[in-house]
Amino acid sequence: MGGHGLQLEKGQNKKKMNRKPRHADDRIIGWHPIIEALDAGKELARVLLQRDAKDDRTRELMKTLRERRIPIQRVPREKLDRITKKNHQGIIAFSSPITFMALEEMVQQGFESGKPVFVVVLDGVTDVGNLGAIARSAECFGATGLVLQDHHAAPVNADAVKTSSGAILRLPVARVSDTAKALAYLGKCGLMRIGLSEKAEQPLTACSASDAACLVMGDEERGISTEAWAQCDVHAQIPLSGNTGSLNVSVAAGIGLHHLIGRG
Repeated sequence: MGGHGLQLEKGQNKKKMNRKPRHADDRIIGWHPIIEALDAGKELARVLLQRDAKDDRTRELMKTLRERRIPIQRVPREKLDRITKKNHQGIIAFSSPITFMALEEMVQQGFESGKPVFVVVLDGVTDVGNLGAIARSAECFGATGLVLQDHHAAPVNADAVKTSSGAILRLPVARVSDTAKALAYLGKCGLMRIGLSEKAEQPLTACSASDAACLVMGDEERGISTEAWAQCDVHAQIPLSGNTGSLNVSVAAGIGLHHLIGRG
């Protein structure tokens, strides 16, 4: 558990804006269906591309996916073969159960609500169960929204919806390419940025959230990245008295959310 981060490992209409119909099979298989989905503006959770594909079509698609902040994974053909027995042509996409919101829109919507703005930023949380649990806690405690990386991050898929008990469908979610830059933007918007890490010295109990703040949680193993950690205004840790020395990241996030915004 090196690095920074706890290795712990209401407008009803606005809350429901990111809800989309769910289907039993969220896979989109083959080049033509995926291109059609992109042209139609369909939200994609991620795209798996055959690792050794290097033609012009692949390069053009990767450029488009990066521009739209859609996660890309280069994988061996064997993995694609395990996912489907159909002719996948070296590419499989997964539709997203939510519509992502721009970070700027999320912040603006929060300020316009007239309520305290509180955003949860996940800097590389990769486990879907942890993502779902954190989203559930964030929605339960009234967070303004959730910010995720578009790479090295857990996908927002049916499992995330299930582990969040549907909360992620009711919570505005933004997907960003660079967490540190997103935090820099949040700081310019006046949000106090609170990084939670067992490496910090200040106890969480000594912290309080301002009327506009965000909680930053890091990767389950490496914690908050050095770049994101440097953007935080406050570095806090949850005091522990046992011998284990760390909490699961979703448990830590729940404790942080309760202390900062969940006690009224």
